[in-house]
Amino acid sequence: MQRFLIVLGLVLFLVGLAWPLVMRLGLGRLPGDVVIELGSLKLYLPIATSLLLSLLLSALLWLFGR
Repeated sequence: MQRFLIVLGLVLFLVGLAWPLVMRLGLGRLPGDVVIELGSLKLYLPIATSLLLSLLLSALLWLFGR
């Protein structure tokens, strides 16, 4: 369980570092992503991007798990 949490933390860290590159590819601005701006507060909810990445990762894990 500890190893899983460490790997999950590293993966999230790497995704955070790669996020500007992902934004340049257009993944952060899909039609289902929600941006709410209230004055100086900007709330970003990448719903469609999260669904797309989840489907891709599920497919990859399914293929490599066989």
